[in-house]
Amino acid sequence: MTVALMWEAKAAPGRGPDLLSWAAAHTLPATPLRRELLRAPGDRVLVITWWAAAYDAELPELPDPAPDLTARPVHRWRFEAVDPA
Repeated sequence: MTVALMWEAKAAPGRGPDLLSWAAAHTLPATPLRRELLRAPGDRVLVITWWAAAYDAELPELPDPAPDLTARPVHRWRFEAVDPA
């Protein structure tokens, strides 16, 4: 089974590049199958990690960055890959 963890944060005003750098540099205690770093208008940063694990498995996630980097609490989602057939 494949599980995708999504982590999304909105940068504090003027801190978009800093938040993006923080997310890019932050390492996890385990290596996911894949890791994607994306940005969006409004200084939003999205990190998606893909894991070979059960949906309810304990998996490492990015922590919250320093409060001065974000404009609101971090959002997190967990998805399970499904066979479309």
